[in-house]
Order: sequence, then C-alpha cells, then structure tokens
Amino acid sequence: MIKENQSEKGSLKKFLGVGFGVAVTIGGTIGVGILRTPGIVAAQLGNSYMIMAAWIAGGIFALLGTISIIELGTMIPKAGGWYVYVRRAFGDYGGFAIGWSDWIATSASIASIAIALGEFSTSFFSNQLINAKEVAVLSVIILTLLQWIGLKSGSRTQAITSLIKALAFLALVFACFYFGKNSVTGYSNNENFIRANSSQSLFAAFIIALQSIIFTYDGWYSAIYFTEEDKNPGKNLPRSAIGGVLITIAIYVLVNLGLLYVLPLSKLAASTAPATSAAVIIFGNNGGRIITLLSIAALISILNAVLLIATRILFGLGRDKLFSTKIISVSKGGTPRSALLICSAFVVFLIISGTLEILIAISALFYVINYLAGFSSLFYLRKKEPKLKRPYKTFGYPWTPILFLAGAVTFFIGDIFSEPMNAVFAIAYLLLSYPAFKLINKLNSN
Repeated sequence: MIKENQSEKGSLKKFLGVGFGVAVTIGGTIGVGILRTPGIVAAQLGNSYMIMAAWIAGGIFALLGTISIIELGTMIPKAGGWYVYVRRAFGDYGGFAIGWSDWIATSASIASIAIALGEFSTSFFSNQLINAKEVAVLSVIILTLLQWIGLKSGSRTQAITSLIKALAFLALVFACFYFGKNSVTGYSNNENFIRANSSQSLFAAFIIALQSIIFTYDGWYSAIYFTEEDKNPGKNLPRSAIGGVLITIAIYVLVNLGLLYVLPLSKLAASTAPATSAAVIIFGNNGGRIITLLSIAALISILNAVLLIATRILFGLGRDKLFSTKIISVSKGGTPRSALLICSAFVVFLIISGTLEILIAISALFYVINYLAGFSSLFYLRKKEPKLKRPYKTFGYPWTPILFLAGAVTFFIGDIFSEPMNAVFAIAYLLLSYPAFKLINKLNSN
C-alpha cells in the first residue's frame, strides 16, 4: 500500500459545511435520468395531471427518506453511510453485509456513469480517435487526481459542477417556456390519451411509473456519507440534505412542466429521449447537441459525487476492521488516498472488463436493501439506545419512516417479481458474505 505524508490515521478532516452538503445532494441525484424518464412515465400514465402527481409523489418519497435518515446521520456522524447505522444496531456482520453491498453497487454506478459520459462525449465531439471506454477511464483518472489533492479540491469540484448542472437545467426550463411558446402545444393540445397498456389498472401503472421516478431521485441520501467531515453535522446536515432534496424536486417538476409545455403528450410518451425531442423543436438541429452537452455536465457532477461517496464507504469499512486496516491513512489535505486509489482501480477494472452488466442489474436491489436495513436501524436504535444524543429527531416519527418503508417494501417486491434473477444474485451475495466476513476478521486479528 502507498505511503502518505499524513498527520493522522483513521480520522477525516472537518472541512465541510452546508454548501457542500447541498452540492453533493444535487450532484449525487440529478443525472441523465430526468432527461429520459419523463417519456417512460408519460407512456404509463397518459395524463398530464397524473404525470405531475407522480413526480411530486416521488419527491415526497425522497423527502420522507431524507427527513428520517438525518436522525441517524447526526446521531452517528461517521463516514460510511448506511452500513454505519446497521452496524451500530445489528453488529459487525450486518454492517459488513450492507457496507460491501453498498460499495459494490456504488462502484458499479460510477463505472456506468463514466461509460455514459464517454458515450455522450464522443458523440458530442464526433471523435473517432478514442472510444467511450477510453474517455470513461480518463474521466475517472482526472477526478481521482482532483480528489487526491485534498478534500477542499474535491469539494470545490463538486460545488462548481453541481452549480453548472443546476443552472443548465434551469436554462433548459426557461428555454422550454420562452422559446417554446409558439410550439405545437403550449399545453393547449396536451390532451390525454389511452395508454397502450390500458388493460393494466391505473394503480399498477402509477406504481410502475413511480418506480422509474424513485430511481431518478436516487441519491437523495448523498450527504450522510460526509457527516464526519462536516464542521457541525448536527446543525448542517438537516439544512443541506433537506435543502438539496427540495432543490432537486423543484428542478424535476419544472423540467416536466417544460417538456409538457413543448411536446404533445402522445409524443412525450413515445420518446425515449424527450428532452432531446423538446430541444429539437426549440433550437432545431442544434437541439440534440445542446442536450448532449447538458448530459455531459450532469454526468461529470454525479461522477465526482459518487466517487467521493465510494471512497468514504471503503474508508469506513477499513477503520471498522471490515476490510484491511491499512487503507485508513488520510493525507494532510483530508483525502483517504489509499481508499480512493482502490475505488478508482476497481471502477477502471469494471469499465474495461465487461463484467459491469451483472452488477448494474443487481445494484438497484442492493440500494433498496440498504434502505430497508438503514431504516430498520432507526427503529431499533430508538429502543436500544434511547438516551443516545440525537441533535435532530425525525419529524413525524414513527409515521414518516413507516411511510417510507412501506414504499421501499413495495418497490422491493416489484423488483423481485420483475427481475427474479436479480434476487438470486442478491441471495448469493448474502450467502457468500458471511464466510468473507469471517475471513476478514481472521486476517485482521493476525
């Protein structure tokens, strides 16, 4: 393992505040999904009011989760996210199983985001000299170097890229309403239509649409991974996490209103890239390139955020002896460099090895399992450690987390029935995790 110029071992630096928390929440949530998912939702629902209700419901779901998880984040302000709370509630093996599933899913997410960034970049620049995977690897290396310099460099990168992304989406919304006012619809022709799957109940269609929306909102919990590096997590996390989610909800709602304003509902439902379809109507042939550029901005921001998150998960696992303790050194700039290097190397391996597809397939299931385990920890710790200091208590407890858990269980069951092989892979992981846990315990005890 590399040797570093360091001042402490196993302790992260407290450099961060509200601004970073908002930036990483926006950066870790808003991706290219919002440019594509509106078409999927429209195809399921076929009604503009139902479409907007679904996006607002998805936002409320993310907000309920945020309001609930803040209690754990401020109560146990340690790097690592979900697994930290599960370990506190259910012991080392529970923490190990959740921590590693979270890290694997997050790493797979980084690789897929990097490949998407490579595809959009080569498409925008019409570059035949390098391919998408090469651009993906290069982007991971560049962001790794920026984070290697120090936490201030990584957090500044996050703040700048998140701001650019938010402004770019707001510019798209403005263009929809200002330049699209003479388009085909302007809401006037946005009549409802009979869904292609009209035999399916409206409730079932709403649930399916909501699954896509919840996936688009995924990342609402990003700020919890950095509470150890926050100068005042008890005060800052509620502001940054809730503020970041509210801004994300506002952007998603406005984007959907803009798309509905420009596109006839039937065209929105038929489009696999509705933002591009709207941009072509507004800007002509340059519309596609504008959306591609917006996609690149969104992907750079989310790539940096998720790489920061993966590094904190691995660092936390090492410090809690759920991985090699040799990775817990921290540079003077506040970067856990060994953990960062391992994360980046694993992501590069996933990009070039062709093994990414299986991990992406099961990662959605892993995320829902993390939700279930994390919120179970909230209930359990309320009973197990009622006197533990809680700078923030969940508003509306226990109904707020109960409502969130009810939604998570619904989506969990839906995922199992729609993709049963993913459940098989997840079960196989859990079966293998216990002997792996015992092996790591044995290695760390020697």
